[in-house]
Amino acid sequence: MGSLIVTVIIGGVVGWLASVVMKTNAQMGLVANVVVGIVGSFLGGWIFGALGIGAMGTLAHWVVAVVGAMALIALLRAFGIFK
Repeated sequence: MGSLIVTVIIGGVVGWLASVVMKTNAQMGLVANVVVGIVGSFLGGWIFGALGIGAMGTLAHWVVAVVGAMALIALLRAFGIFK
């Protein structure tokens, strides 16, 4: 149960950071930030892994997660979900 709560909190922070950078913060609520953060983290890990780039350290993992969430927001923009 504790790890689920930590995942939701970190997902929310990652999603919020990505939405601020991508300027979609006003369109996204708490739930959207959490979902984008969690899914984007997995996406970032997959993208960086496919490129052969490994994240070493806590800061690098955060960067990978935020970049993945930003990529997810860009993809959602392409489908017209975010403006």
